[in-house]
Amino acid sequence: MITLDEKKLAGLTTSSDRLDEKYGKVGSQSREEFEAKAETWYYAEILRNERKRQKLTQQELGDRVGKKREYISSLEQGKTDMQLSTFVLIANALGLSFSLVAN
Repeated sequence: MITLDEKKLAGLTTSSDRLDEKYGKVGSQSREEFEAKAETWYYAEILRNERKRQKLTQQELGDRVGKKREYISSLEQGKTDMQLSTFVLIANALGLSFSLVAN
């Protein structure tokens, strides 16, 4: 016998379903674009959080890497795509290290 709670759960939309509806199925161009922007935002958040942890202003970080404060702000807000070289430059300026793992 199915309980009322099980019926409610069965009728819920999953996050995957919502992403499919809004951005297309996995592998579609629109979904790939969304996922790329999401990853860019994620890595920018890591850099922003570390900058704040170190009590650096956007201007101070920009000065360290030879970029304008407005550029750093734009990166942190996800308004500008970040090239890998820029990510490495900023990460190094913050004393962060990372590794690339290939599957």
